[in-house]
Amino acid sequence: MQLISFPSLLLSIIVILLSYLSFSKSTSNMHPLAAARTANAAFNPTYKPVAIFVGGTAGIGQGLVEAFSRHTKGNAHIVIVGRNRAAADTIIAALPKPSDNAQYTHEFVQCDVTLMKNVESVTKELLTRLPKINFLFMSPGFMTMDGRTETPEGIDRKLAVHYYARWKFVDDLLPALRRANSAGEDAKVLSVLAAGKGGEINLDDLGLKKTYSVSNAALAAPTYNDLMLQEFAEKNPGLTFVHSYPGFVKTGLGSSSNSRLVRFGMSALTTLFSPLYTTYQDSGEYMLHGLLGKKEGFFRVGSQGEDIGMKRYFGSEEARKRLWEHTAQATKVSSN
Repeated sequence: MQLISFPSLLLSIIVILLSYLSFSKSTSNMHPLAAARTANAAFNPTYKPVAIFVGGTAGIGQGLVEAFSRHTKGNAHIVIVGRNRAAADTIIAALPKPSDNAQYTHEFVQCDVTLMKNVESVTKELLTRLPKINFLFMSPGFMTMDGRTETPEGIDRKLAVHYYARWKFVDDLLPALRRANSAGEDAKVLSVLAAGKGGEINLDDLGLKKTYSVSNAALAAPTYNDLMLQEFAEKNPGLTFVHSYPGFVKTGLGSSSNSRLVRFGMSALTTLFSPLYTTYQDSGEYMLHGLLGKKEGFFRVGSQGEDIGMKRYFGSEEARKRLWEHTAQATKVSSN
């Protein structure tokens, strides 16, 4: 395992966290959170919505689950995908109760998304019983300052969570998303990561097997998400794909890190920057607004759900094609 020195580690924590700060300005007279809530409250589907939340047991994912359930008054088939069943059960118990328990279901499906075989197992199971999917929310997080740490499938764990598993969830569940679109219903995908915070990527080292560093991984994953969602949009007209940047959100991600220094640093920075934090509940409201407000195609939104266009976009058609080919191969599950 590649390790980095203590000073570099501390500096990386500070630089990465500061790079994730956002200072959005609203041109509306209404507070942006109130505007987001008002817009979300107008969501009143005439169909039975089916929503999958990957990483919905904590943080922004939990905020998205709660916001979506609140605005649908619990009248939706909600599937939380994650590792922590106890946390999911607690969240589900607190959601608004559906008007018809026989028609609407709130459930948990266990999955460690660091392994593509686990993702494939879950998506296959979901496809056997869900005729369509209207919304796919993805927000799993993994905080580490270790060097490249490969899974048994040869993928770095951080990139597996922040990119590869997300690609595979979308690719595997496309049949159900397409069926929703064919029925004239919403068919939308949201990847919550760091839109507008990426960097140039090395097309000769996709997956960072040769040039891995904490900073390289932090810059590559957002760009990978941009290219992934843009290519999915190109291949699937009628569907909506959104990459969002949530800003500085108060979650428990840092406290669950395997690094003692990260846990200490996050605790100190939480105190130092507390006035700049957004709660996970408010972030969930903003991120939901960023998705519901978009129609067909590929979009990038900021911390308040606002459209940020192609700010700090580091892609090209060649990059999209090469990343797609690399990812399709890297996420292919062996039949052995």
